[in-house]
Amino acid sequence: MEKHINIVAAIRIAVSILYLIIGVAGFIILRIVGDITNEQEATFILSIIANIALIFFIVISIPGLIAGFGLLKHKEWARILTLILSVLDLLNFPLGTAIGVYSIWALTNNEVTGAFKNPE
Repeated sequence: MEKHINIVAAIRIAVSILYLIIGVAGFIILRIVGDITNEQEATFILSIIANIALIFFIVISIPGLIAGFGLLKHKEWARILTLILSVLDLLNFPLGTAIGVYSIWALTNNEVTGAFKNPE
């Protein structure tokens, strides 16, 4: 079951990094488009949207990164946080649903819950 814990942690970290990349890319693209328009209002509005989108993606990435690194260290709070995030992932069809189902299955197994309560 150690393998499944590491896989869930890696998936959680990878998805969070992907969200950060999407946020930064969207920020850069919106800022460039705003500059290309040469209109003050469009540049202002697109810069606000870019900032809000970047902050949004950073905020949704932080819990996943924390949970992933906590899982690698076999912290019980990280298992609970990952289960909460996995339930939320179920709404993100189809990839998030698959990740959520696998994570819930892997982290609710009796061997895994025992490993977190008695870390080696």
